[in-house]
Amino acid sequence: MPGADLLERPPVQPRTPAAAGRRAGWRRRLKRDWVLLVMVAPAIGLLTVFHYVPLLGNVVAFQDYSPFVGMVYSPWVGLSNFARIMEDPEFWSATANTLVITAFQLVFYFPIPIGLALLVHSLMSPRLRMFVQSVVYLPHFFSWVLVITLFQQMLGGAGVLNQVLRANGVATFDVMTNPDLFIALVTSQSVWKDAGWGAIVFLAALATIDTSLYEAAAVDGANRWRRMWHVTLPALVPVIVLLLILRLGEALTVGFEQFLLQRDAVGQEAAEVLDTYVYFTGVVNADFSYAAAAGLIKGLIGLLLVLAANRVAHMVGEQGVYSR
Repeated sequence: MPGADLLERPPVQPRTPAAAGRRAGWRRRLKRDWVLLVMVAPAIGLLTVFHYVPLLGNVVAFQDYSPFVGMVYSPWVGLSNFARIMEDPEFWSATANTLVITAFQLVFYFPIPIGLALLVHSLMSPRLRMFVQSVVYLPHFFSWVLVITLFQQMLGGAGVLNQVLRANGVATFDVMTNPDLFIALVTSQSVWKDAGWGAIVFLAALATIDTSLYEAAAVDGANRWRRMWHVTLPALVPVIVLLLILRLGEALTVGFEQFLLQRDAVGQEAAEVLDTYVYFTGVVNADFSYAAAAGLIKGLIGLLLVLAANRVAHMVGEQGVYSR
């Protein structure tokens, strides 16, 4: 029957005003912000090429990988590399060293940028503030080779400290080769190098505090310490919580170059951390699959620490890295 197929077809649904509005809004935003999208495209490309594409290489953790045949033809071994890691005492020793150094630096290093930011922010003269900021930022741009060389010249066996002690008839000691002092040494190096740079975020947060709050507190009779305790620190709490969570996410990454340069001076037991362990196992000994499995375990532990810290932040009323 002519026209029967037309009767059997379902009626075409009219385009809803909401869908049309969303499509028009998307086009409008694209036309408005296309310049910003073009500007951010190189950064997205670099992030994709150097961060997300290399994630495909983690499959070698489940293979007996050989660089001569590549990932495609390397035989699969399942979880045997992870089983080897669980039975390796050197891996657990490196993990314990990493966690101890991280905990020590979290207690003694993390609060220092906060205090430094408060001190710099309290300076009345803008010129003096800019000078102090420049001085404390400068060590961040030094390489670890230069930083360790400076500490060697000050605290080494022939350094300034021992020269003064020797001139005064006092027994000398070499801090740079003492395994018992290594954790304090690397923490002091990190503080000197990066404390000023770490204070930038806190200085930016301090600049957003409404000055009328300080004026109201002063009118109520609060002195400088009370204003800092009741106005400044509460304003810094969200930033402190966020940076603390991110710091925990990097808990197992305490600094490869810094430890590699000083590993031979103090010995493997004191300076072996997960990064150096993966390097010597995977690169020096050419056990790439084993090192990739160790790196995956390290990343998984970091993810769990971030999730746990973020949950604690939600429990105490802070947003953390992401909201609920």
